[in-house]
Amino acid sequence: MIYTVGGIKGGSGKTTIATNLTVFLLQQGRDVLLIDADDQESATDFTSFRHQTLEGELGYTAVKVTGRELNANVLRLAGKYDDIVIDTGGRDTVSQRSALTVSQVYLVPFAPRSLDIWTLRKVENLIAEVAPFNPTLRSLTFINKADARGTYKEEAAELLRSSEHLQFLEATVGNRISFANAAASGLGVLEVKPADDKAITEVNELCSSVQAAVIASK
Repeated sequence: MIYTVGGIKGGSGKTTIATNLTVFLLQQGRDVLLIDADDQESATDFTSFRHQTLEGELGYTAVKVTGRELNANVLRLAGKYDDIVIDTGGRDTVSQRSALTVSQVYLVPFAPRSLDIWTLRKVENLIAEVAPFNPTLRSLTFINKADARGTYKEEAAELLRSSEHLQFLEATVGNRISFANAAASGLGVLEVKPADDKAITEVNELCSSVQAAVIASK
C-alpha cells in the first residue's frame, strides 16, 4: 500500500501520524519505506533521532523526495517495499498533489480546535481535482490531537462526517505528551517504555481502522 498523510493546514500532527503508522506497519512485519515530502523535513528529523536511539537499526528505509517527479520516484520504488508512507506538508503543494496521484490511501488528520469549514472545503477541492488522475484513491479523515474535555471534538466530528469526499474514521488520537516524547527519540508510542497504554490503543485503533476501510473498499 502507498499511504499519503497530508492536508492543507499546519499543526494537525501529520508527521506524528506518518511516523506512528510506519512503526505500526513495521510491527506487522512489513518492509516499509518512509518518504519525507515536506520541506520542513520533520520526518527526516525523526529518522535522525531514531538512528541515534537505535544505533542505526531503523527498521525501515527513509528517503527525502519532493516536487513534480515524486510520483515517478514512488512508482519506481513501490515494487521494492510492502508499504510506502509519504509525509507531506500542511499546504497544497506540488509534492502532495504528485503523491496523491499514485497513492491508495490519503489520510487527513484534523486537530479539532483548528478545524473550520474553509479548511475542510479546501481539502475536498484538492481531492476532487486529483480524482481524475487517481479515481481509486481512498480518502480518510479523523480527529487528531484531541483534548479529553470540551464539546468541540464532537462538533468537529459531525462536520467531518458530512464530507462527501472523505470517509470519517471514528478512531480518535489524543493530544498526549507521550507522542512528543517518543518522537524526540525517533520512536513510535508502540515502542516506548514505560508504555502509554492509552496512546498505544489509539494508534492501534486508528491504523486498524485505516486498514479495514481499505479492505472494505475493494
